[in-house]
Amino acid sequence: MILTIYYDGHCPLCMIEMKSLKKHDSKNTINLIDLHSDNFSEDHPHINKADAIGILHGQLNNGELLLGLDVSCKAWFLVGKHKWMTILRWPIIKTIADMFYRLFARHRSKISFLLTGKKSCNSCNLY
Repeated sequence: MILTIYYDGHCPLCMIEMKSLKKHDSKNTINLIDLHSDNFSEDHPHINKADAIGILHGQLNNGELLLGLDVSCKAWFLVGKHKWMTILRWPIIKTIADMFYRLFARHRSKISFLLTGKKSCNSCNLY
């Protein structure tokens, strides 16, 4: 199974997570696409860039679209790390975790500034 993640390459926290995912992706199950890459809209017309900047988008190789924590949980599962995250998909916990994720996503530049000292970066690099 391959998971393509459409991530915000201007978000320092997003970049930290994507770097960590790639570091642990020994089986090459994660494909990362920066929403700010040249020709993104032409190359990925099925992904609304504005929506994907607001909430993490991912797509499995069978075409299934995942959003938010579903993407993160699936990604970490695929690389064999943070297996505890499956708890976040349990029915009652999922609702609460998704609420907190949406809150985090909406304020991630402020949270990023508090944690990294940067609200955004135009030159973030994965490699």
